[in-house]
Amino acid sequence: MSVPAMLLHPRQHLVNSLRVPSPWLHCIQTSGQQSASRIPSAPLWIPSGHHCTKWMLLPGGPRRALCIQATLKDHTEGLSDKEQRFVDKLYMGLVSGQRACLAEAITLVESTHSRKKELAQVLLQRVLAHHREQERLNQGKPLTFRVGLSGPPGAGKSTFIEYFGKMLTERGHRLSVLAVDPSSCTSGGSLLGDKTRMIELSRDMNAYIRPSPTSGTLGGVTRTTNEAILLCEGGGYDIILIETVGVGQSEFAVADMVDMFVLLLPPAGGDELQGIKRGIIEMADLVVITKSDGDLVVPARRIQAEYVSALKLLRSRSGVWRPKVIRISARSGEGVSEMWDTMREFQHVMLASGELTTKRQKQQKVWMWNLIQENILEHFKTHPTIQEQIPLMERKVLSGALSPGLAADLLLKAFRSKH
Repeated sequence: MSVPAMLLHPRQHLVNSLRVPSPWLHCIQTSGQQSASRIPSAPLWIPSGHHCTKWMLLPGGPRRALCIQATLKDHTEGLSDKEQRFVDKLYMGLVSGQRACLAEAITLVESTHSRKKELAQVLLQRVLAHHREQERLNQGKPLTFRVGLSGPPGAGKSTFIEYFGKMLTERGHRLSVLAVDPSSCTSGGSLLGDKTRMIELSRDMNAYIRPSPTSGTLGGVTRTTNEAILLCEGGGYDIILIETVGVGQSEFAVADMVDMFVLLLPPAGGDELQGIKRGIIEMADLVVITKSDGDLVVPARRIQAEYVSALKLLRSRSGVWRPKVIRISARSGEGVSEMWDTMREFQHVMLASGELTTKRQKQQKVWMWNLIQENILEHFKTHPTIQEQIPLMERKVLSGALSPGLAADLLLKAFRSKH
């Protein structure tokens, strides 16, 4: 095209110069400081997937940017009839409250098979759309209450959940417990014994207990815990308990996926305030001293007083809620009902202030970035060039020929050079 023709038909010139064969939608869109003669957007192809590419006209020349068009229809494209029937069966069974379909759906999202992961995302998108519609009918307020439970081994978490869960189901609630067990670093196996310690609750038709292995994930939060929460909510469970492993800095991951973080501590455990990291205390919305019965009542009261004093020195994460310290006994049931009243008070206060809605929105963003980090690491490890060099770099690090930092830099440079 000649220069005069380019001046007369700038849009057509740009369309022709940027046109590349692609199954996705390509379009032209101006950005930044625009001239007096604005160039309108020019769609070139019909989108055939759930993302497209945009060309942005910037001062330094055209730039390509990603445009997301995540619609339910786009997500279901590419499925075979058998796969579509499978997803439909799981979805319909899930929203109608069938426990078997919920169990099968969680197994699907826990799978590491590439095709099953794609099917899981299709199912999750449908469940999420159903969830949003239910919340819209509820004036935009959450229909469920997500609670994270953490504490050192021996704090009585399973015993507490057994008593607490039975109390909730008797009051008409539907409870889902996601109990995360640590996997062995040697064999990769996991006992998954939490369910065996909740015999009565596991027989309750209004309760669903799902033990899950950590599979090496730090802190006992599995890769798919967020997806499992969403599926349980889609299955009609209004209270979700996530029981996590141990007490460490990794429990921050739990606080990023629940409405309320509860820390369970046993009495007579030595120097408690040093034994529990400050960061975890700061994350707790409620500190519960367990086993407050018999000879342990006096130590439990002493520890309660210590934590009440300690919490006064810490800055609260919420502008409307101050963390509380209470004593309970799951064996006798003393204080458990009052604990639930405190948890309901927290939920009402956070809902009324709008903090709970804002918190869930931020958690969605954190969830997205966690998945991005995980997938980028997996992509890095499975890249053909990097796969060849990793054993060599590991041997050099083990022999002391290279520092870990330099070896990492070399691998990253090799990875960038191939992109």
